[in-house]
Amino acid sequence: MGIKINVGSNQNSSYLFQSMSSGSGGMANLNFLSDYASIKNGSYGRLMKTYYGMKQQEAGSSSSSAGRKSNASNVLDKILEEKKNPKVSKEAQKANADLTTGLSNLKSSVSTLQNGKTYTDTENGQSAADKAVSAMKAYVSDYNDVVNASKNSTLRNKTAYVANMMSCTAANADKLAELGVTINENGTLQLNESKLKAAGPSKVQELFSPSDIMSYGSTIASRVQFTGANSSTNSTGSTQTDTPGNTTAGSSASSLKEDSKKLASDELYAMMKDKDGNETNQYDIGKIFATAKSFVSNYNKMFDAAESSTNSGVIANLSYIREKTARNEDALKQFGISVDQKGRMKINEDTFKKADMSKVQKFFKDYGSSVATNASLVDFYMTTQANAASGYTASGGYNVQGSARFADTM
Repeated sequence: MGIKINVGSNQNSSYLFQSMSSGSGGMANLNFLSDYASIKNGSYGRLMKTYYGMKQQEAGSSSSSAGRKSNASNVLDKILEEKKNPKVSKEAQKANADLTTGLSNLKSSVSTLQNGKTYTDTENGQSAADKAVSAMKAYVSDYNDVVNASKNSTLRNKTAYVANMMSCTAANADKLAELGVTINENGTLQLNESKLKAAGPSKVQELFSPSDIMSYGSTIASRVQFTGANSSTNSTGSTQTDTPGNTTAGSSASSLKEDSKKLASDELYAMMKDKDGNETNQYDIGKIFATAKSFVSNYNKMFDAAESSTNSGVIANLSYIREKTARNEDALKQFGISVDQKGRMKINEDTFKKADMSKVQKFFKDYGSSVATNASLVDFYMTTQANAASGYTASGGYNVQGSARFADTM
């Protein structure tokens, strides 16, 4: 049944409600996110009631009209109730709980593998090799628990990043195989303990190196963090997400965007003029450094304020910025900009001012422009769309790089 409602003469006020099957299964055909605002502010209910009121007036008979009105009200109440409080099966509720617990455990096991103490002998006689094997076994077990729970989970902000995590694991299949870890067809891991012992703890430590933010371990750690591993879920099994209006993260992201654009602009690198107004061959290095210093400061502020977000739109763009920075770490060092293990920047004034400013500009025309794009999106999601971003495209696919490979598995 298609229902078309025209409000007034404005064609833009036409609404088409597609046919819905009965029960909670039919509700799945509705786009919950797009309708939520209209439900919350009451416009959805008023529209439906107006439509049914018009149909009742056309019916003529007061008694039959009353019956239809009663039925219409019941249908409307059911629609609104199910859309506001979507039903989650017991299986999904268990999967949601298991996924949340599993992610917390996985976060701990990855942390152990990134801890330098894991790779040293202890006074009680436990060798580094034994400790590395034990830590790896825990990781594989926790990883598999997360993958299995994700298959039936409705926590989309979490499962999107689990899919991304699985894609990262697939990309590192050869390195994992050297440690005796293979990937099953369903995405879970299988460990050959003998081969792991033969590889030695140094190989494990290298794969999970926290000093390399592009290492397998660092990437997995970031994906687990992005899921909000310690966040709670509400009674319907959906993740509690950020609320709009995080002005600290939004303002620093906006400032970072502007600094990035300035560092890529021709205006900043215009040659200075002498007292007679004639152009010299000297850059205004002080001005350029001040902009670079502001860039570093806002870069760090943005990550400090937004990194704990569970909003996938924010986190995806932070991830892209972090990865771009990692790929350009050597180039940044030439300009006195270093990146620590947590991904925060520091700038050395003397080194920067001695650098070739034409090379600084050329570098930031690429890197800076790219950072500006993602910083702009961080600002957007943090300040206006925190509740709307789910990490999904309009077609229902994950909007997270590399996750498509495991869409069917999950």
